[in-house]
Amino acid sequence: MNKVRGSAAEAVADIPDGASLAVGGFGLSGVPAALIDAVHARGTTGLQVVSNNCGVDGRGLGVLLSAGRIARVTGSYVGENKEFARQYLSGELEVELTPQGTLAERLRAGGAGIPAFYTPAGVGTQVAQGGLPWRYAPGGGEVAVASPPKETREFGGRPYVLEHGITTDFALVRAWRGDRHGNLVFRHAAANFNPLAAMAGRVTVAEVEELVEPGELRPSDIHLPGVYVQRVVALTADQAADKPIEKRTVRP
Repeated sequence: MNKVRGSAAEAVADIPDGASLAVGGFGLSGVPAALIDAVHARGTTGLQVVSNNCGVDGRGLGVLLSAGRIARVTGSYVGENKEFARQYLSGELEVELTPQGTLAERLRAGGAGIPAFYTPAGVGTQVAQGGLPWRYAPGGGEVAVASPPKETREFGGRPYVLEHGITTDFALVRAWRGDRHGNLVFRHAAANFNPLAAMAGRVTVAEVEELVEPGELRPSDIHLPGVYVQRVVALTADQAADKPIEKRTVRP
């Protein structure tokens, strides 16, 4: 089955307003920038995004965020995005903050058909007890929507909190290599949340830096089998080379 689409615009053309999206990447590493830009160009709005973070100002998901296209974010890290913080604190954006490992497992569980699981992460905090501010009232200050309490249970004398698996309408991911059947290989840090996001999407779109023919990828090298991927977009040489660095140094 040939899953290759002619362009990023074609691959995301049926994503409607209000759709839920699982998006791969961590900071600016492994971000499906071409697909995000295509969603932005199409004008899709009211999106409910599940991603580790929301890009940075003007890059990655920050492009959609600054345009006011995102209504809700489920993530674990605000990061360096000042617009993200501004929209959240002013009541323009609903945000569900989740422990990073829990978010990863929620995506994996959703993709594996597991509706919920117990984890020790968050026990004894507002993650389990409820009360985390999901949305502030317009203008900020008062909490308009708070997180609900979650079920807890003991196993072996230790408390655990129940978390639900995540599935989304679509998923956008970036891979190093991919074939026409949708089998994907991720390189180095770009592996981050990309395989998990891909598993969670009912329709997963992958942009690949190098498109190869079926059979060229050794089965042992494949990180994500094509059963999880419905559409593949081959990046141009310039798009594949566009890999901005979020922080070029950690010292003055």
